[in-house]
Amino acid sequence: MQFKNPEILYFLALLIIPIIVHLFQLQKFVKVPFTNVAFLQKLAQQTRKSSRIKKWLILGTRTLLFTAIIFAFSQPYFSNKTANKKQHNFIYLDNSLSTNTKGKRGNLLQIAAKEIIENASEKDVYSLQTNSSFYDRITKSELKNVLLKVKETSKKLDLPTVLLKFDSKTKSKTNTLNRTILISDFHNTYKNEFTNVTPDLSAIKLESSIKNNISIDSVFVTDYSGNNFTLNVLVKNQGETKNNIPVAVYNNNKLISKLSSSFKKDTLKNVQFKIQNQAEFNGKITINFSDTFAFDNVFYFTIKNDQKINILSIGNKANFLPKIYTKNEFNLTQSTVQSTNYNSILKQQLIILNEVEDITEILSKKIIEFSKNGGSLVIIPHKNLNINSYNSLFQNLSLGKIQPKKTDSLKITNINYKHPLFQNVFSKKVTNFQYPTVQHYYPFSSNNKSTIVAFENGSSFISQIKNGENNTFWISSSLDTKNSNFINSPLIVPVFYNFGKMSFKHPKLFYRIASENTIDIETNIKKDKVLKIANSENSFIPLQKKFQNKISITTKEQPLKSGIYSILQNTDTIQKIAYNYAKEESLLNFLDLNELKETNQNITVSNSVADVFKKINKKNEVHWLWKWFLSLAIVSLLLEILILKFYKP
Repeated sequence: MQFKNPEILYFLALLIIPIIVHLFQLQKFVKVPFTNVAFLQKLAQQTRKSSRIKKWLILGTRTLLFTAIIFAFSQPYFSNKTANKKQHNFIYLDNSLSTNTKGKRGNLLQIAAKEIIENASEKDVYSLQTNSSFYDRITKSELKNVLLKVKETSKKLDLPTVLLKFDSKTKSKTNTLNRTILISDFHNTYKNEFTNVTPDLSAIKLESSIKNNISIDSVFVTDYSGNNFTLNVLVKNQGETKNNIPVAVYNNNKLISKLSSSFKKDTLKNVQFKIQNQAEFNGKITINFSDTFAFDNVFYFTIKNDQKINILSIGNKANFLPKIYTKNEFNLTQSTVQSTNYNSILKQQLIILNEVEDITEILSKKIIEFSKNGGSLVIIPHKNLNINSYNSLFQNLSLGKIQPKKTDSLKITNINYKHPLFQNVFSKKVTNFQYPTVQHYYPFSSNNKSTIVAFENGSSFISQIKNGENNTFWISSSLDTKNSNFINSPLIVPVFYNFGKMSFKHPKLFYRIASENTIDIETNIKKDKVLKIANSENSFIPLQKKFQNKISITTKEQPLKSGIYSILQNTDTIQKIAYNYAKEESLLNFLDLNELKETNQNITVSNSVADVFKKINKKNEVHWLWKWFLSLAIVSLLLEILILKFYKP
């Protein structure tokens, strides 16, 4: 038994007062002479004995009366928790895309929200975390209003972050009982995320009734020709073999092509479509099949064929450059220092200083202006360069310093596979590589450089130097065939191709939601104007940087829904871009809660939201006893009245 107001029990000490009053005889008896007292003496003894019994009975009833009243005011109860402590339930409701699917009783997210509303106690306090919002210390009615409006979202919130936030809230509250409840399908979740869980935690798993899924993984384009191109659609099948699944391609809302294909168990298949070449293609691919997830049965992409990267090579003519920078993707111009049109420099996205012996003052000024306006620069040194002119340029760009030439035959052996320049170039590390060599090179020192390719002695062969908006690549050796055979190496193509691709980030076929994406737009706008991204349902202003001839846009938090969006300048559409959900969202990868329970005894697992809330409510139920003590006081009072009225000694 517990007491809400235990301090009132101190008044039990006052019960000594009626006991003292009853124990001490305070009446004074008067003697009256009488002739014969023999029979009166016997009567007096009997009367005195009956009177003493009556007094003890009255003492007992009054003591019981005051005791019962004191206990009633101290509010005794039976419960597993202290009555003056509030129950605070921290609830994480996973409303990610994967919970918007069918379970045995309907939509997983909607059923979970409904069961919380039906079983949550009116007496408790709640804090609700969804993937998109946090609601701190709300009542049941407020919780109900939130849950009735909850929708699925593409935002992701990892469980360690949720638990850390709940933990910080519990530490700031006193006189509160806390309980953490995780309601999720535990999609792409792993056991090690619960390693440091110490408080009691209830994990409720939402399970789909369908155990297979087919999704559009990605798309890419090949075989460009004058009239057609090949659209490659990678379709991922998880689960049993599926036959005759319709796959359709639309341009805007117009059906372009449709075919049926079969997919073997747990495979990734390339479905190809021959599409007529068009200047602009706003594509949508659909799969007509009912499976675990519906959101990944639609995929968006955009193609704009007139987008090319402008590249200017200044210096010696290089025969390998036109082979890499082909006309369908690049506008390549090669010129000597003397024949260069300096007015065209700021219109370029990439400038290659190809073995320029002496960098003139006018060329240096234009290169500095170009670089500070966000242009990319590749510098290939001349075998007998004027080191002072180069270092003057480097000093103005805050890049570093070129050291005197070293003559030493070295192999180019080390590749930084993690560098963005080699992203998606190598499927694995190369071990049987035929290493190119150089006969002499110019060492380079800088605090801002990152090595892309290195010599066998560890010094850099190709470096990237970033300083503010400058993006410069330094090749430490002349690529003249008498000095190096690097241009005959397989590395030459991905290195220079990606120099070009990284110099200007034209919109890709598609982007992934919740990933950081950078898009360069060729346009000029006024200083007080901004670009925005919008479709028929949503619009937002992305993070953007303005340069002389372009605006660099970065998106991550927005948008939240897949689809085709327009980049708008005022009301004019500059560019169409496509967003799709992360492909990891389509994986049928769920945590087994039974394994989790075995590793952590503080975690209880369940498949029912209702059962968990009923157990919590029952455990925290308070059985008040003050009514019984009040009833006992009334009974004691009635007994005293009856004794006083009917008991005659």
